[in-house]
Amino acid sequence: MARIAGVDLPRNKRTLIALTYIHGIGRTSAKNVCKKVGIADHRRIQDLSEEELNKIREEVEKSGNYQVEGDLRRVEGLNVKRLIEINCYRGQRHRRGLPTRGQRTKTNARTRRGRKRVTVAGKKQAGK
Repeated sequence: MARIAGVDLPRNKRTLIALTYIHGIGRTSAKNVCKKVGIADHRRIQDLSEEELNKIREEVEKSGNYQVEGDLRRVEGLNVKRLIEINCYRGQRHRRGLPTRGQRTKTNARTRRGRKRVTVAGKKQAGK
């Protein structure tokens, strides 16, 4: 099992796709890593040698070019905390759990707002 930046990469996926399982690396970054290391991006993770995996690991973790996993999550969290702290509009939306990028909320935004709560008013009591 290939483990890079604390993430187990799926063995049967192509290198390009498997690298995207690391938080902070998308398709473009994965393609750049493969090109820099000299590995064809269509090769599967299970077909890579330990030496090639070490090259990828060094490029992602040690080179400092990519901010991944825990460091990136920490930076993102601090950015959100800063917005909430300065009480800007986006911070207020984060605090209330609403969409922050201008989407409508009257009908959509169910994921961000949570499930619909139905108030049960005037419910009949059980007969005696």
